[in-house]
Amino acid sequence: MKRITPVFTISVIVAALFIVWGVLPANVLGAYTLSKVTAAVHGLIIEKFGWFYLLTATFFLIFAIGLIFTKYGNIKLGKDDDEPEYSYISWFAMLFSAGMGIGLVFWGAAEPLNHYMTPPTGEGGTDEAARGALRYSFFHWGLHPWAIYSVIALALAYFTFRKGQNGVISKTLEPLIGKKSEGGWGTLINFVAVFATIFGVATSLGLGATQISGGVSHVFPAIQNNLGTQLIIIAIVTVLFTVSAQSGLDKGIKILSNVNVVLAICLMLALLFIGPTNFIMDFFVTTLGSYFQYLPSQSFKMLPFDQENTWIQDWTLFYWAWWISWAPFVGTFIARVSRGRTIREFVIGVLAVPTVFGALWFSVFGGSAIYQQHMEKIPLVEAMTEGGTEIALFEMLSSFPFGTVLSLLAIFLIATFFITSADSATFVLAMQTTDGDLNPANSVKLVWGLIQSAIAAILLYTGGLEALQTASIIAALPFAVIMILMVFSLAKSLKKEKVLIYKPVDKEKLKKMEKNET
Repeated sequence: MKRITPVFTISVIVAALFIVWGVLPANVLGAYTLSKVTAAVHGLIIEKFGWFYLLTATFFLIFAIGLIFTKYGNIKLGKDDDEPEYSYISWFAMLFSAGMGIGLVFWGAAEPLNHYMTPPTGEGGTDEAARGALRYSFFHWGLHPWAIYSVIALALAYFTFRKGQNGVISKTLEPLIGKKSEGGWGTLINFVAVFATIFGVATSLGLGATQISGGVSHVFPAIQNNLGTQLIIIAIVTVLFTVSAQSGLDKGIKILSNVNVVLAICLMLALLFIGPTNFIMDFFVTTLGSYFQYLPSQSFKMLPFDQENTWIQDWTLFYWAWWISWAPFVGTFIARVSRGRTIREFVIGVLAVPTVFGALWFSVFGGSAIYQQHMEKIPLVEAMTEGGTEIALFEMLSSFPFGTVLSLLAIFLIATFFITSADSATFVLAMQTTDGDLNPANSVKLVWGLIQSAIAAILLYTGGLEALQTASIIAALPFAVIMILMVFSLAKSLKKEKVLIYKPVDKEKLKKMEKNET
């Protein structure tokens, strides 16, 4: 394997130790089992640093939007004559598939139902709870997560393609820490990024495995939805995404990303027209307006006088931590496919398009689920409580015409999103641990593919969905600090740019000049 760095060696050793820790029996470790230790650390972080996650995510959003309106928006992510490598359709497809594909399918119906029954304040199961349920989903999957992605992706693309640095996280901090970005500090920074990526992606792989298992058992009752089925699914998909990762960025990942988006749109449109179309679209328009209306207050909302209420910790803070833990993976990947675009074009594209698509997705799936529960009194929540969060989508689809066909399409979509997320992550991890190699060796990608799957399996084995969420929140804390430093480093470097500011042409003056020359 070429260009192996200390980051690779340290990261593989730590990941291997984590896997061993997870499989050791409880009678050997006593109070120091993986699940107990991570739960204790998670509790400490949420208690002491929950506010930090909230402010950090909002800070990234303000910074990203602010860049759109500055003169620096004209700067290209690359040389001034560079053109984008990928069309808008392929670009959006790849960043969206890597960004939150599995999560949208998993939570599309389940999250609005959860908020409908247990809102942060007020009584559940009411009209007001139904209206707020979709708005909270928009909030968790809208501008904030994509702002987190855009900040790190922008910094990486800028320093890699415009400044000629290698594509590792530590080099984006060179304007702040100088040559330390190449030494021990650089190794530590890159290791933290790899560590966050491993657990952020493992969370999504675990979600994908549980939902595929839930869907298969729902369509084929003979197959049980249990840990054994989930581990078999992880093993099968590991083989598939490993094969895809070997084919490279322009073949496997690009093709699968385009397939993902086509399948997602087909499933969404099918449900939109089979389901309560007018209700869904009215719900979408109304909630979109209320989302922007309440965005400032929700961005800073905590519950200091209701300490027993853990809704903010269970939902908003978990999501902000999850997105931050995903940021090094998604950010590196988005940066890799964004060469040649201007900063303004990049930020608008990364913020606006996925946010609108995500809002429409939750309106269709979440709106349909709330319509069934609230209007038609179909007991989706009761079924979800009994069978698990992962079956909410399939319970909802089964109540519509062609429900089995839609469920099979959903299972296939989850599988392709699973493969795309995993092979994109193997590419990014290989790149980050080979000193920014834009075409890392297949052997390195294979190692990271196996490690990701093993950690997802261990987390499911030790604690299921709760363990996956816990790991994400823990991994995100140190990387959030690095991301804040990246913002200041990028701002410092942008100030040194010589930006051409184009003024409107005075047509009358131009005509006089041409007349004089004649």
